[in-house]
Amino acid sequence: MTDQAVDTSGVQLSAEGHFLGRTRELKELRADIERAGLDTLSGKKAPRARVLLIAGRPGSGRTALAEELVRQVADRYGDGVLKARLSEPDGTPVPVERTARELLAALDRPTPAGAAEDDLTAALREALADRSALLLLDDAVTVDQVDALLPDTPDCLVVAVSDGPLTGISDVRPCTLGGLDTKSALELLTRHTGSVRITVDPCAAEGLVEVCQAQPAALTMAGGWLAARPKAAVADLAKHLHAEGDEGTPLTRVFRLAYGSLPSPAARILRLLSLAPAGLVDPHTASALAGCSVGGARTTLDDFVALGLLHAVESPLPQYEVPACLHPLLTSLAETQDRPAELQLARARMLERTVRLLQSCRAITETDNPEAREKLQGMPRSLRFPSPRAAEDWLRIRRPALLAAARLAVADGELDTLARRLMSQLVRAMVAHFGTQAAAPDLYGIHRLVLDVAERRELPREKAAALLNLGDLDAQTGRTADALVRYRAALDAGRAANDPYATGRAMESVGGAHLELGDYDRAADWFGRALAQRLARDERADAARLYGRIAAAHTYAGRYGEALRGWRAAVAGYRKEGDVGAHARALSELARVQEYAGRPEESLRTCQEAVEWARRAEDVRLQAALQLRLADTLEHLGDPTAAALHRGAAERLLGEELAEPEAEPERPDPPKHDPDACEIRSTPAED
Repeated sequence: MTDQAVDTSGVQLSAEGHFLGRTRELKELRADIERAGLDTLSGKKAPRARVLLIAGRPGSGRTALAEELVRQVADRYGDGVLKARLSEPDGTPVPVERTARELLAALDRPTPAGAAEDDLTAALREALADRSALLLLDDAVTVDQVDALLPDTPDCLVVAVSDGPLTGISDVRPCTLGGLDTKSALELLTRHTGSVRITVDPCAAEGLVEVCQAQPAALTMAGGWLAARPKAAVADLAKHLHAEGDEGTPLTRVFRLAYGSLPSPAARILRLLSLAPAGLVDPHTASALAGCSVGGARTTLDDFVALGLLHAVESPLPQYEVPACLHPLLTSLAETQDRPAELQLARARMLERTVRLLQSCRAITETDNPEAREKLQGMPRSLRFPSPRAAEDWLRIRRPALLAAARLAVADGELDTLARRLMSQLVRAMVAHFGTQAAAPDLYGIHRLVLDVAERRELPREKAAALLNLGDLDAQTGRTADALVRYRAALDAGRAANDPYATGRAMESVGGAHLELGDYDRAADWFGRALAQRLARDERADAARLYGRIAAAHTYAGRYGEALRGWRAAVAGYRKEGDVGAHARALSELARVQEYAGRPEESLRTCQEAVEWARRAEDVRLQAALQLRLADTLEHLGDPTAAALHRGAAERLLGEELAEPEAEPERPDPPKHDPDACEIRSTPAED
């Protein structure tokens, strides 16, 4: 989703704020917005947004026309403009789920990780139900892509761009594009060549327009060719194009001429740009693909923009886009002129460069880590970021290309080692800069890719890691039953890999899922299995935590005697480990269960001990909560004066932030795991 007025079908028709031609088409499209629909004519209120279709071949300027229409009517839609591209550069349809997620993110609406397509499209329709927004859906491939995203309100307008008709959407208003009018076509040429060469030979210029069939993309490349050759006449270019014969479209013939005039190194770089993920290129991507310097790559990319072979994307960082109309031509050239091994090597270089950039992007956030600083200083200057903010900006801007790189690497199937490293570093960088919750939707997709590779390569340890990470994200978004299935599968994979970390974590997670589902007996049983493994491995801190989780399950089941034994064991474990904060929290829970069990005097003593440990841990909020619990207990015991003193102490600790204590026992949080911990353990050490 972008805000740039870039015509991905082949050419930018607007320059210096002036849009060329298409006056009749714009007038008709604006009239279609006002015209009554079939439902309105029959006396019914339109149930959905009106759809305007701009249809044309790639290179016809269809996206530029859509952008200009949106610019002209945007002020009618108070809730702004939303944009999405519905196909990949190679023409593959973008899944509706991904598009809906991006649109929801643009609306600042939650996009739960792993949510189904139907849930996301329903959430999108709900978000737009009371809005007046304009949606630009570019490069639509199928009717279903557009239909699933249509708002259920006539206050919104949808402008769709496609090759052909969208049969199946009611009352769609099509506008089919041909070539530009002659005057606009000549003006487009003039912008590249200057006016002299056009005015001295207007017949040749009009002939060139005719040869190009007034197609904007072909004219732009023709203008670029002439601009690069100040001494060439327009008639010379027309002769070259006639010499090409009638084979192919005008766009193909002009492209062959432009490509053939490139130096061999530049021609190779241009071909290899067909490998750029999502069609998005930056100097590092071009440098890695071609094996040249970053500075040299940027110069070449700028030259391609001047020739009309590439679009410059409006961005804080240098970024370019391969025109969709040229992508199949570049792909065909790469497949015929480069050996498969060379293309694979170029992909590998690009992925390796991306991995190193992601390492640098993450390492700059670890300023307190001497090892990270040393690794960062060992990287070439071109791979280092000047500040954490610059690294975050790069990660945010390049996010679509980075995610596309991961998808393409996994789909390739021949570069799985690099794909695994890329996904591991991408997860780490996103967590470091955005946080686990904000990055969760992207992380879910990455972990699914990791699972695909692990299953294909029969890597049980990585399979267990991916399943655990996916299960955690399912659990966080309320899909506990789905999480339980993943945790059980992770347990099987962990056992197959003989990985005690994965099996222990999986058993504890299975128990946590049962606890969330209200099956307290099974929860206690699975926590007990995980505890047995931790004790066998003398992992005391984890064992203390599991004692607490077992006690929580017994508390919910009303078995207070067993719960008390569990919390006492947890208290003893934390005391031995010297974890003051955890010791205080465990004492707090022990006091709570003692109160439930009808032992107020014991609860009072335990609570007083917990207050002291909370003070040592400098946990002010816990101290205040414990003071309130002491006050409640003293009131039950008939000592309101002492209760008032403890309430006053709590108020002094928290002041106006004081919150009422919960009436129900707190459900212990699941263990805090780094979301990519399992994945990191299964990647090469040098990462």
